Amino acid sequence: MKKENCIFCKIANGEVPSKTLYEDEKFRIILDLGPIDRGHALILPKEHADDLYELPEESASAIMILAKKMAVKMAEKLHCAGLNLVQNNGAAAGQTVCHFHLHMIPRYSNDGQKINWVPGSAAEEELEAVRRQIVE
Repeated sequence: MKKENCIFCKIANGEVPSKTLYEDEKFRIILDLGPIDRGHALILPKEHADDLYELPEESASAIMILAKKMAVKMAEKLHCAGLNLVQNNGAAAGQTVCHFHLHMIPRYSNDGQKINWVPGSAAEEELEAVRRQIVE
């Protein structure tokens, strides 16, 4: 089901023009209009889900298979040195469009981009407490 006022639903379903790299009955892959690096693309499901929490499991697994196929093609055609897959859920995580999408960002040696975080630290007891909280 599409969401009426969702720009990514409109793009994914061909109602708004895009630079499409791939399309099938369930997904469209487009070039990002604000690319981090050359070839930055988005995998968009045609069916609306706000985020990963709402995404059907079947779609989630299909997206990863599609991402793998596109990553191989990007490496071959763009000669990138690496690739980041980025997927944000919720405003606190940096999601700006409430339609699930997976960023595929080809990376090039010395491209100057930083997609990273500062690792923290946790005591063994804290890790165990969090583990128990999640699994129990």
